[in-house]
Amino acid sequence: MRISQISKCRVAVLSFLGALLLSTSALAHCDSMDGPVIRDAQTALEKGDPTPVLKWVTKDREGDIREAFQRTLAVRTKGDDARQLADRYFFETLVRIHRAGEGEAYTGLKPAGIVDSGISAADRALEVGSFEELAKQLSGAVKDGIGKRFATALELRKYAGDSVEAGRQYVEAYVDYVHFVENVNRLAVHGAPHTHHDSAPHSQK
Repeated sequence: MRISQISKCRVAVLSFLGALLLSTSALAHCDSMDGPVIRDAQTALEKGDPTPVLKWVTKDREGDIREAFQRTLAVRTKGDDARQLADRYFFETLVRIHRAGEGEAYTGLKPAGIVDSGISAADRALEVGSFEELAKQLSGAVKDGIGKRFATALELRKYAGDSVEAGRQYVEAYVDYVHFVENVNRLAVHGAPHTHHDSAPHSQK
């Protein structure tokens, strides 16, 4: 395989896995108590400055966040219970407005520890400044996904002509296999759609 072909394959693998991981876990990622949105909110409250969270909302909603932030700071001074309630109010307001900016409904905050391991690895790569481990993890996952579908389709293909039912089983496996590969190729050529469910790194996700 030529170097250019290897590069294209690598891009396809990373794009496809990244989109799959984000499509299944993006909602929990921005909603979770250990996700980047809440982490920035905690930093903002500690500093008494809303700036760290403003990037998570659209410009037209920035005023709403600033107002909620000031209300939260005022209430936080009234004791531990008030502080917890105020922080929760701010977290929920921030996530709700963030999701509204992405065209999604707010479904509540999620507990820490439920973010997909792939999403955590993506964040970790940014923190350490290297994508090598992330690439290795995603490449292995895509290879396994293709390998399993290929093996199933190849095996069922041998018996596809034995009966209508056997043929249908092959077709089901074939469609799953081809669609998986098709999605890899589509993402390699066109990239992932910039929506909330299939976010790109520079979106508000």
